[in-house]
Amino acid sequence: MSGHDHAHHDHGPHGHQHGPVSHGRAFAIGTLLNAGFVAAEIGFGLAANSVVLLADAAHNLGDVLGLLMAWWAAWLTRRPPTPRRTYGWGRSSIMAALANSVVLLISVGAIAVEALRRLVEPEPVGELTVIWVAAAGILINGGTALMFMRGRAGDLNVRAAFLHMAGDAGVSAGVVVAGILIGLTGWLWLDPAASLAIGIIILATTWGVLRDSTDLAMDAVPGGIEREAVETYLRGLPGVAEVHDLHIWGLSTTDTALTAHLVYTRDEDCRGALVGIEAEIRRRFGIGHSTFQVETVVDAEACRLRPENVV
Repeated sequence: MSGHDHAHHDHGPHGHQHGPVSHGRAFAIGTLLNAGFVAAEIGFGLAANSVVLLADAAHNLGDVLGLLMAWWAAWLTRRPPTPRRTYGWGRSSIMAALANSVVLLISVGAIAVEALRRLVEPEPVGELTVIWVAAAGILINGGTALMFMRGRAGDLNVRAAFLHMAGDAGVSAGVVVAGILIGLTGWLWLDPAASLAIGIIILATTWGVLRDSTDLAMDAVPGGIEREAVETYLRGLPGVAEVHDLHIWGLSTTDTALTAHLVYTRDEDCRGALVGIEAEIRRRFGIGHSTFQVETVVDAEACRLRPENVV
């Protein structure tokens, strides 16, 4: 057996774990509800001369676009591989989460600019309109968030949608409070101040998704998987003297891949060495697509990928 000929791929029924297909309905309902709410916020925001409603409308418009991107990506990830795209379209979900985050951060800048202008030059606000529209936002955004609650833990794309909707519900609650306080005190500066608070909340809730999606786009080890633990397990396999060229990366926001070279002390130890390893890697670490190259000590000495600084 040649040490560089033996590779094994895990393509069993559990090798690829895609997000629940039922989220398509959640994306459709959430998109329609939020698109209608954006139109209402723009109309009532102009009528009430409220920058906080217009700012929230701009934010929610970003969320509608984000939901559409996430929905499209969720559909693409279920398409089969092709001769050209051998891993399929899984990375579209990573790009959707990344684009979703960027759109929201841009909306934060727009909100901040207008809010700062209103702090310098406060303008009258129709607080009752603000209160009722924002109260509707709590119901719409909160209900949409609930539809994504079940899948948020295992899919960054779904988590991005959930965080945006849950954040919007919280923001709408803050807008209701601001409207009530403006009516009670007459402090017009509360409207732009609430807008700035919205921007801070958006930034805080979006930053984690932006960081995680950027990491996945750059082939970093997905969150929740410890590379050291995987390497320790592989080094502890019977007959394994060394592990090198270990790579762990995300194929999508739900699927993880691994490749590694396993160096065995004796050539006879290589026979049948990979039986059961893929299933155990999947069970222990949730890595559904693993590929191993088996080498002897002599083979490893000639392997150009052996040094840690070589990719």
